[in-house]
Amino acid sequence: MPSDAVVARSIGVLLGLGIAGFFILRRTLKSSSKKDNGAFIYYFELLPPPPPPPPSAPLPLSGLTFAVKDIFDVEGFITGFGNPVWAETHEPATVTAPAVKVLVEAGAKCVGKLHMDELAYSINGENKHYGTPVNPAAPNRIPGGSSSGSAVAVAANCVDFSLGTDTGGSVRVPAAFCGILGFRPSHGAISVSGVLPMAQSFDTVGWFAKDPKTLRQVGHALLQLPYSDSKQPRRVLIADDCFKLSLIPNEDVVGAVIRSVQKLLGRQVLQYINLGDFIRRNVPSLKELEKEISNGSPIGALTLLRTAMQLLQRWEFKENHQEWLENAKPDLSSDIAARVQAALDMKGDQVSLVQQIRNEARFAINDLLKNDTILVMPTVPDIPPKLGIKADFPDEFRARAFDLLSVSGMSGCCQVSVPVGEYNNVPTAVSLLAKRGSDRFLLDTVLTAYPTIQEEAKGASDRFSAEAAEMAKEKGNASFKEKDYKKAISHYTDAIRMDENNATFYNNRAMAYLQLCSFQEAEADCTKALGLDKKSVKAYLRRGTAREFLGYYKEANDDFRQAQILEPTNKTASEALARLKKLLI
Repeated sequence: MPSDAVVARSIGVLLGLGIAGFFILRRTLKSSSKKDNGAFIYYFELLPPPPPPPPSAPLPLSGLTFAVKDIFDVEGFITGFGNPVWAETHEPATVTAPAVKVLVEAGAKCVGKLHMDELAYSINGENKHYGTPVNPAAPNRIPGGSSSGSAVAVAANCVDFSLGTDTGGSVRVPAAFCGILGFRPSHGAISVSGVLPMAQSFDTVGWFAKDPKTLRQVGHALLQLPYSDSKQPRRVLIADDCFKLSLIPNEDVVGAVIRSVQKLLGRQVLQYINLGDFIRRNVPSLKELEKEISNGSPIGALTLLRTAMQLLQRWEFKENHQEWLENAKPDLSSDIAARVQAALDMKGDQVSLVQQIRNEARFAINDLLKNDTILVMPTVPDIPPKLGIKADFPDEFRARAFDLLSVSGMSGCCQVSVPVGEYNNVPTAVSLLAKRGSDRFLLDTVLTAYPTIQEEAKGASDRFSAEAAEMAKEKGNASFKEKDYKKAISHYTDAIRMDENNATFYNNRAMAYLQLCSFQEAEADCTKALGLDKKSVKAYLRRGTAREFLGYYKEANDDFRQAQILEPTNKTASEALARLKKLLI
């Protein structure tokens, strides 16, 4: 939350202010309400111009609402860059970023500013000063960053779309983690004027939406695209080696896309490629970088490409922000402080080499994607890490993620992250890339393919959920045999979460609860099981046992009697009825 001084300075500028023909109807500091999942810093309204009178067509974004990452200038507001010291040492913006203005001019209403990672130097979505926006799709996992609030605001249905920025992955990653669409445009396609720079060789203005129609409408407004006929992909390349980097089963991600392509375009357009091998062959300067950083062991081409991107990003970040960092000495979270320090320590001796690698990669990858080609690869290598993890896993995740994310970063290609079902009840995503300047083509492709991809993803997700639930049940059975009843309950709970309509899962968990003398929980599980399967003898027996221990003898007797009716030779039911007969006399 901004400090009182920062808010006061913003208020002082806002009084009586109109913004380039738009008007601020109201300005309110965000309350502590959970209604926006912690995405918003504060609310305001920038109203679009009045709609044209009939018979003129309405404005293209009329009726839509959006909010912007706190990296965009909005006249009268301090652009906070995710850090309170930055906000305290900068004045309110005097001009609104063109990307924001063009959306309001197109009919959309801007309703507020959104949280982000400090200095845009993270893909986690966590901020030690302002908190972490809650991922609506997976509340116990990170939302992704640095455009964390932008993704969460859309995923939580607070706005129809939102603006973020993507330098190394800050739109694509949170889109994947929150289960929504996220578009990184071709580098240079949208003005970054009025946007705080991170590293200008890679900075782009990106956007989020829940549906492909809105994604396309916003894209047309931002990119100022003239009308042209839509085109179908002539070739769809599946980056096989990139999917091998992913820990998510390929069938659940790329399988949905492959089946969709076959349905929509036919098998003949599908081809497979080892993208790393292609890059190694066609970006010769990577060999020189490998010599400089290798200890003798070979380094993969995608890792080398990622390293080149990170080195150039550090250098440009240093050039942009060194003076402020050394003067303001901001309090940064430990992981971001380490990256900032690495940038400040960066020497210029490798800059010309990594710029050459960028130029070679840009030519090679765009040449690969000529003639209406789409490249398919994972957006990220795994589901989002859980909140608060500080061990080695996030560092490993970050490295593998940037192996993938660097492809469009170093090539300048446009890329869209598309949700494709779930894995372990967490969103998964796939990315489609097109050559630089083919943003309309990519937006049209998503609009056409999205419904089929979702249909195929749902089928795969349903099949996986059933298999995963059975696996969780078997783990529960194994733990039960080992008399680790708490662990068994945990596994059975996982199974229920993946398939809540399976009576066996409730029955098994009830048995584990009985072993722990948790009779009320056991009774509830058996009641749920009987709601799903009225002929479950085990459910009647276990609920009867729970009720007997709770002192509900008549109800227990009824359960055991029903079990005996369903299975007349059941010894447990007979013995229980004989025992209860004495208690009920």
